[in-house]
Amino acid sequence: MPRRDYENDPNAPEANSLVPAASVVVVDDNGLVLLQRRSDNGMWALPGGVMELGESLAQCGIRETLEETGINIEITGIVGTYTNPAHVFAYDDGEVRQEFSICLLGRPTGGEIRVSDESHEVAWFAPAETDDLPMVASIRKRLADWRAGAMPVVR
Repeated sequence: MPRRDYENDPNAPEANSLVPAASVVVVDDNGLVLLQRRSDNGMWALPGGVMELGESLAQCGIRETLEETGINIEITGIVGTYTNPAHVFAYDDGEVRQEFSICLLGRPTGGEIRVSDESHEVAWFAPAETDDLPMVASIRKRLADWRAGAMPVVR
């Protein structure tokens, strides 16, 4: 289901849902970061998605990474908490979701890169290579926070 991201946009529709989600900065032993090119908006992004009932946040990040990229991971830390009420995702079905995401840090433990229904490209990148990739501002912020090495305050 296609979506449109709005961040600090006065023309954004009003949120009608709030859903906990996890994203993951997956970094391999060579310092490369795993990204996927999303099917719903064509932008490069971190793996991640909505937390399901009965799972922990870490389990959500592990499951979403495997589903979207084919890579098994373990969670090793946290990058930050992102809850900007002025950042919403509008979906074709009428849902307008306010962001509520915890960005985790992970490392690969196995698997092989593959695409999914949610991604049409998956690749490893050197951190500097991500600077020119098309991505929404919130993903770029998470990568910048990871690269800075500091856990940001709640946003």
